[in-house]
Amino acid sequence: MNPADVASRGCRASVLLEHPLWWGPPWLSGDAETWPRNIMDKAEDPLPGLRKVKVNVQALVGIVDKDNIFTRFSCLNMLLTVVAYCFRFVNNARPLSEKLRGVLSVPERRFALQRLIKLVQQEEFTDDIHCLDQNKQCSKRLRRLLPFIADDGLLRVGGRLEHSSLSFPRKHPVILPKSHALTVLIVDHFHVTYCHAGATVLMSVLQRQFWILSAGQVIRTRIFKCMKCFKTKARPTAPIMSALPWDRVNSTGVFHTVQTDFAGPFSIKQSRLRNAKILKAYLCVFICSASKGVHLECVTDLSTEGFLAALTRFTSRRGMPSVIRSDCGTNYTGANRYLDDVRKYLASEEAQQGLSDGAAKQSITWRFNSPAAPHFGGLFEATVKSAKTLLRRVIGEQVLTFDELVTVFTRVEAVLNCRPLCPLTQDPNELEVLTPAHLLIGRPLLSVPEYNFEDIPNSRLNRFNLIQAMSQRLWRKWSEQYLHSLQMRRKWTSPTDPPQLGDLVLIKEENLPPLKWKLGRIEDLLPGKDGVVRVVRLKTSTGSLTRPVVKICRLPLDD
Repeated sequence: MNPADVASRGCRASVLLEHPLWWGPPWLSGDAETWPRNIMDKAEDPLPGLRKVKVNVQALVGIVDKDNIFTRFSCLNMLLTVVAYCFRFVNNARPLSEKLRGVLSVPERRFALQRLIKLVQQEEFTDDIHCLDQNKQCSKRLRRLLPFIADDGLLRVGGRLEHSSLSFPRKHPVILPKSHALTVLIVDHFHVTYCHAGATVLMSVLQRQFWILSAGQVIRTRIFKCMKCFKTKARPTAPIMSALPWDRVNSTGVFHTVQTDFAGPFSIKQSRLRNAKILKAYLCVFICSASKGVHLECVTDLSTEGFLAALTRFTSRRGMPSVIRSDCGTNYTGANRYLDDVRKYLASEEAQQGLSDGAAKQSITWRFNSPAAPHFGGLFEATVKSAKTLLRRVIGEQVLTFDELVTVFTRVEAVLNCRPLCPLTQDPNELEVLTPAHLLIGRPLLSVPEYNFEDIPNSRLNRFNLIQAMSQRLWRKWSEQYLHSLQMRRKWTSPTDPPQLGDLVLIKEENLPPLKWKLGRIEDLLPGKDGVVRVVRLKTSTGSLTRPVVKICRLPLDD
């Protein structure tokens, strides 16, 4: 009786047209009562070859999860568009209805929003709606609003503005729960529509149509999680300030440990002729970590050979240091377009490798600070700033020769070495303050020479010589006065929540607007000697980066 048997067993088209079984068995055209009974209804035993299998079936009884439609969309406009098209399809499928065509109209989108709100209210305020239908008092959370069910079927605020001149939606806004996905979509939609407005403006705009329970909390949470608002107001959390390194707090000798940095460029002339060629020169600064003594060198080109030549001149006059610290040059980015060559030179792997190898040949250990962390080298950053300030005032727009520039550098070096390390005390016998020059040559560089009274007993000295002898006891004064001034932390005094592996962060870059900062994920933590994480390694779309914690902002993500 199976019509498919005719075609499956092979049959020509001419025979198939007249075949009686192809058009169905004859009894099929009669009444249902005359149809033969199914042979399977009479079978008591299973068919041969079949095997019984137990199957566990779970039946879901109740309302289908309505949140599914809300969580599928991250934008209210897209949700309303999809729902409105669904209602249009239902309307057009009805035989006698007016067919809708073209772009969605405002009434269609408004109707879709009303149906969605009604769906949410039936789910969240089921008991309250049931009480209102029976003219009973609703729950305590809605009692102060005096809610009622309007003609459109929505639960609205009764309130006390019945006799005001406001429109009906403003007098009786729609009630929405605080923790529903639709509420979040509505708040985000109005927040973006009104140019990422703040909490107060957003609250006033929403209350024209909706009454959200605990609206302030919901609005502040959504604004805090808005990516654009977070980027424009991103504030990194700085970990507690670390202890000073050993070379800053030990009297190891002048220029025993050194920090170095570059500044410039400065324009110089090849000669004093009128049409002499203009070249570039750079300032290389060496700072003693303990005494803050300064040594300035003029470098004519940014190359490993040029810097090693300056290092040779420095060590020939100041002695061989054991450690040299510097940054990686990335802090120059965005500071000035003229410093781009300095940044590229210091940030290149060839330069860092060449500097490390050249220093190692002279038994010097070279240590680079973390990239993009100028506060790790606050000592040489402050010294460079002071040197550039003096040079800008002295040189101005004048173009000097190399000899004249070296002379100016030397004079600025003397001035910087005469800056006080600690404030002058109130003691009338203390007429001179401790300076780096006292630790370099035993007296200020810009004062007249003094006789050495350090080994002469105080009883054999007159009053003036006694004051000079007191100023010559340098390192004891350094440890008693200056060293204690470094004890207190000036900022970053409170412990903060440390970053965690896998955190999604925003990488702060000074030369880019906040909306263009790159995203990264923490893949490694680099704690200091005290266990506090101040440097992390990040994985970005372009590779791995090492950045300090003060240059990253952890993103607020949903739970």
